[in-house]
Amino acid sequence: QVQLVESGGGLVQPGGSLRLSCAASGFTLSLYRMSWYRQAPGKERELVATISTGGAIISYADSVKGRFTISRDNAKNTLYLQMNSLKPEDTAVYYCNKYPYSDNYWGKGTLVTVSS
Repeated sequence: QVQLVESGGGLVQPGGSLRLSCAASGFTLSLYRMSWYRQAPGKERELVATISTGGAIISYADSVKGRFTISRDNAKNTLYLQMNSLKPEDTAVYYCNKYPYSDNYWGKGTLVTVSS
């Protein structure tokens, strides 16, 4: 059974940092491009960052470029998102999924709240 479990979210002040993790089970992470997505209250889900199977090719949404870093550890079947210089507009539920996403792969997400 495919499962993606996101963790690492929480409440952080503007300018702070968080590191999100996404643990995959039921499939081999290394075979797929993977992405982080987020959905803010009242908004559409958006693509945040994407990483190729081996990690050599990475892309970011303009809104997070220079502040967020996506990485992966295929040996641990885990995806990461390091988020620095967080802004209130980064507040959202963050999800990991394949790229392009698969509806069968959505997890519960992890809530990131950036507020003073």
